[in-house]
Amino acid sequence: MIRFLQSGNKAAKYILSVFLLIICGGMVVYLIPGFMSGADVNSRSGVIATVAGTNIGVEEVNQFVQSQTQGRPVPDFYMPILMQQAVRQLIQKQEVRYEAQRLGLKVSDQEVRDELEHGQLKTAFFPGGNWVGQQQYENIVADQWGLTVPAFEAQLKDSLLVRKLVNTIMAGVNVSPAEVERAFKEQNTKVKFEYAVLDLEEIKKQVNPTEAELKAFYDQNKARYQNMIGEKRQVHYFLMTDKDAESKVTVDAGALQRYYNENQDAYRVPERARARHILIKMPPPGPDGKVDPKAVEAARAKAADIAKQVKGGADFAALAKKESADPGSADKGGELGWVVKGQTVPEFERVVYAQAPGQISDPVQTQFGFHIIQTEEKESAHLKPFSEVKPEIEQMVKAKEVGDYLDKAVATTGDIARKQGLEKAAAQSGAQIVQSNPVSRTDALPGVGTSPEVMAAVFAAQQDSDAQIARYTQGYMVFKVTKIEPARTPSFEEIKERVTTDFKAQRAGELFQRKLAALADRAHAEHDLAKAAKEAGATVKTSELVGRTSNVEGLGPMSGQAGAIFALKPGEISGPIPLGPKGVVAKMLERQEPSTNDPQFVQQRDTLAEQLSEQKRQQALELFMSELENRLKKDGKVKINQAEMQNLTRSRG
Repeated sequence: MIRFLQSGNKAAKYILSVFLLIICGGMVVYLIPGFMSGADVNSRSGVIATVAGTNIGVEEVNQFVQSQTQGRPVPDFYMPILMQQAVRQLIQKQEVRYEAQRLGLKVSDQEVRDELEHGQLKTAFFPGGNWVGQQQYENIVADQWGLTVPAFEAQLKDSLLVRKLVNTIMAGVNVSPAEVERAFKEQNTKVKFEYAVLDLEEIKKQVNPTEAELKAFYDQNKARYQNMIGEKRQVHYFLMTDKDAESKVTVDAGALQRYYNENQDAYRVPERARARHILIKMPPPGPDGKVDPKAVEAARAKAADIAKQVKGGADFAALAKKESADPGSADKGGELGWVVKGQTVPEFERVVYAQAPGQISDPVQTQFGFHIIQTEEKESAHLKPFSEVKPEIEQMVKAKEVGDYLDKAVATTGDIARKQGLEKAAAQSGAQIVQSNPVSRTDALPGVGTSPEVMAAVFAAQQDSDAQIARYTQGYMVFKVTKIEPARTPSFEEIKERVTTDFKAQRAGELFQRKLAALADRAHAEHDLAKAAKEAGATVKTSELVGRTSNVEGLGPMSGQAGAIFALKPGEISGPIPLGPKGVVAKMLERQEPSTNDPQFVQQRDTLAEQLSEQKRQQALELFMSELENRLKKDGKVKINQAEMQNLTRSRG
């Protein structure tokens, strides 16, 4: 939706895009055991790593993580992973930068200016092809990225330097006509085959263990069932609810008016406009980082045609659903809702506010593409009157006073419970004590329901200790733990049903593997799949002519493990092919390979060549990064401060 149009961090992401392209193959390396092991330790405080003499500081890692999370809250348990990932990416960024410089690659000031004028940042600095001027340039860089111009251009130079290195790596990547033909044949070959399927669930039904077998299985696998019955606790408690407190709290009109007077900024509505749009996406840049002008003009022409249609009375919403490339608004007929100034890119915003309600624009170019914009409604900045927001304020003020009242009441009652006992405290608050059955951590308590917070408090308390207080969604629980039943291993009789399920699953799995292997062996020995299937109790079916994107009854998608059938020659019988809870043995009956004289090949050739080229480019990048990393480690160019690394992750854990 609007986030698609927001300008924040867009160019910053672009500057890092080449680095991220380089390191995308290594994004999970930080999870590999031994990552960073064996590296020289740099004991300097605040330095997390050094790559060829360039330090990577703790502050830089923190800033990188903040830029990736964009201020969104991150669970504490996940922060160490993000930190390690950030360190990994920053190390790889410096490795690539070092290698580019070692090879003598450089970026001139003119190349930086060319990138600003003709690259993806041109709409920010050269709108309509005109330079915004030095002062505005400095303002944009400072406002959007918090950088000085030299720092911004240094980052941009780094990205262009890496692009040069990437282009050098890509220079030797090419796809031969034979590879394209082979890919076309693989994708368009059709096959017809016989197949026999064994079903694990059917075999499981045939497993009927005796009592003696189950007991022996239980004894052999006692470790599996150790402490299966978790700790349980019995608790006595009473509740003090928000609902009870609400009946004892009243809010006077003066308090509402005072709240409104003191918080008027919360009720100011900025100038805003409600709009919808249709986006024709800007063509992506090629390997050289430049966008094909012909593709841009084609997008512009398409946008102009759509603008002409909607101005002529065509259904805007229908065209948005059909043509718009904005994934956030297309399904809603292009609706963006209310747009506040500063929320979208400048080119878009200017048109939205300049138009009268109902007016539809000509195509408007931004960094995202060409927009056809309709301003639906405009609203001036104003302060919402007290009468309009009074119900909302009353709800908030009462909620606060109820909370304050309940907090004080609970503190007083809790003190009584600790000094005089639970019964005395319950009687004074007019509540009734509940005596629970033994409960586990995941059980629900009457009146409370399922509450991880309450159960955490219950299972942290000592038996017969003083009364304690736990908060849940509707109020407070004042409680004492009266009995603790430790975790224990159940007897065979208690979990006989579970043991039976485990036994049948294990035995059926073993039988399934043996039967599938025997079916394949017998089919090969007899050269007769139908006969072998009959002996194994399986039914032979025959497929239609199917391709790699087809689904076959009993096998599922041919794009999965069943795709092994495509490797067979006519008359050949496969080995066992596992398909999760099923297994298959197949015999190839017919194989139809397409001819490269087929008109479909001519249509698909260029697309296939590009797909194969992209795959080979990615493989070349991954191989380059792996070899570069190994060489730099071997040469001692990469040094990790393990102590600082541990501090960095521990502080977030």
